[in-house]
Amino acid sequence: MTSKIRPQVFFPASGIIAALVLVGVLFPRNAERIFGGVQAFVLDTFGWFYLLAVGILLFSVLFFALSRFGRLKLGPDDAEPDYPYVSWLAMLFAAGMGIGLMFYAVAEPVLHYSVPPEAEPRTIEAARQAMEFTFFHWGVHAWAVYAVVGLSLAYFSFRYNLPLTIRSGFYPLIRERIDGPIGHAVDVFAICGTVFGIATSLGLGVLQMNAGLNHLLGVPEAVWVQILLIAVVMGAATLSVVSGLDAGVRRLSEGNLILAILLMLFVLVVGPTTFLFKAFVQNIGTYLDDLLPRTFTLYAYEPRGWISDWTLFYWAWWISWSPFVGMFIARISRGRTVREFVLGVLFVPSAFTFFWMTVFGNSAIALDLGPAAGAIASEVQANLSVALFQFFEYLPLSGVTSTLAVALVGVFFVTSADSGSLVVDSLASGGADDTPVWQRIYWCILQGSVAALLLLAGGLVGLQTMTLIAALPFAVILLLLAFGLLRGMQADVARLTEHRQAQPAIAVRGANWQARLGAILHEPTRRDVTRFVETTAQPALTEVRDELVRRGLPAELTVGEDGQVALTVPAEGARDFLYGIEPTAQPAMVFSAADTRVSPAGRRMVWSARTLFSDGSRGYDVIGFTKADLLADVLAQFERYQLLMQAQSTQLYTASPAART
Repeated sequence: MTSKIRPQVFFPASGIIAALVLVGVLFPRNAERIFGGVQAFVLDTFGWFYLLAVGILLFSVLFFALSRFGRLKLGPDDAEPDYPYVSWLAMLFAAGMGIGLMFYAVAEPVLHYSVPPEAEPRTIEAARQAMEFTFFHWGVHAWAVYAVVGLSLAYFSFRYNLPLTIRSGFYPLIRERIDGPIGHAVDVFAICGTVFGIATSLGLGVLQMNAGLNHLLGVPEAVWVQILLIAVVMGAATLSVVSGLDAGVRRLSEGNLILAILLMLFVLVVGPTTFLFKAFVQNIGTYLDDLLPRTFTLYAYEPRGWISDWTLFYWAWWISWSPFVGMFIARISRGRTVREFVLGVLFVPSAFTFFWMTVFGNSAIALDLGPAAGAIASEVQANLSVALFQFFEYLPLSGVTSTLAVALVGVFFVTSADSGSLVVDSLASGGADDTPVWQRIYWCILQGSVAALLLLAGGLVGLQTMTLIAALPFAVILLLLAFGLLRGMQADVARLTEHRQAQPAIAVRGANWQARLGAILHEPTRRDVTRFVETTAQPALTEVRDELVRRGLPAELTVGEDGQVALTVPAEGARDFLYGIEPTAQPAMVFSAADTRVSPAGRRMVWSARTLFSDGSRGYDVIGFTKADLLADVLAQFERYQLLMQAQSTQLYTASPAART
């Protein structure tokens, strides 16, 4: 298969990634000091920006959902969701699971409990705050970052018919220049952030796998073992790419999720079950109570290194991961409304994550306060990677659960690497899906190499530093994506309002009011609409098409099998003009109580010939129009299209002619 890479994206992204990694490789003795210094500089200088950006993104997506924009569809206005509601929620639920939750499920709550930023260590108040901070880091803020990317990708791909790449979200701001240097730069930064974000997750995964093997089999915790584990797991991911076992990997991922849930339920049952349910409810209350203050707390007046080590690193990590998760949730959300999308993405995965963290975190803290007598906290402070396995020692069947945990991390490792290579490859190829296998192999190997080299050079600090660096420019891109969404949605709402107001009155020339009432109450049949389209609409649109072609415009007329007829005028670098007419049916009006008891399936259907436009919306019924009426209406819509295209700084169209014809 011919390569589909975009050289303007592929080579700069590869070069930047290689240059950043080479710093650690070429200066191994000073790598830890260099990484630590860079990390401190980025956090001290730009930490406020990370915190402010994520807060803005959270309030932006909530505004999109709760305002009038929430009714807009991710696709044409009459698009139906690709997946049933329950299936869609289940897939969002699956998106919340990964290596991070396995690594930090015990480690983070116990660390906040033993080294809290505000309370006395290892007290009840510290335990309460530990869960509040854990919820804060893994809750709606993280998913707001993902939602902005996912919403932008879905909105401009499914409504504008643009490629499924980050640059498409800039269309309302720079229009056709998304295919120029600015668009290339946007995708380059997206690739760099994604590669380093995934590399950080892979690094955490291999550290935990090594700790688990040491705990179970006595395998030494050493860098060479971790590099070997990366090679083995990335080899499995590469085989998946080469052999095309996508369906097998998908089933493996689904099975892995089921096993993870069973592991959580096991801990719930054998642990302090009643206490965990109580804690879950109270944790949510505490989280909601302090949500707004925590969103903007930077400890500016009482500086603490804790905010840099935890909150700011997390925000950078979520920003880096956002193209990866955002593309997944965009692909499964076509046909949803903006409101459904935002509320589902924000709250479904967060709810599962909160319960997961409560089961593991509160259980670990309860054990540390009781039977463990501080042993779990001491082990976690000494080595984060061993936290989960040390926790299992205080539960039944610790050998089985520890083995299962290692296997779960390994499978998450493989599926993350495989899926990550697909996402990055798509970004580097302009949104193409059917790329050559070698391109996915390249990105798969590059991700593993980055994780291995950074672990070798600077350990976890090296991984975190590169995530922070890569996330900084992408945070700016995210804010611009949110602004682009606002502009695009404003234009769409204006366009829909205009269509509603543009419906001309159908005059019954030379007729009295009784004749006009008869025309209003007439209920057309499918045959009436078909005859109208064939004898009036199609000839009128054909005449307009011929005249446009005569004047040098590449106009096209298409006739669908369902009776739809559409006039399209392609426009380079902008949305096409579309004026279509489609037969549609709806239940007839009822005028008696008896009629209301008839099921919709048994009611008489009334047909209409409704207009279609380039934003996917249906405008108004034109049956009864004369040929002259239709010609005037087409010209009025074309004139409005021309004016709106010229006023690109204030109003935009959306394009989905491919979805409509």
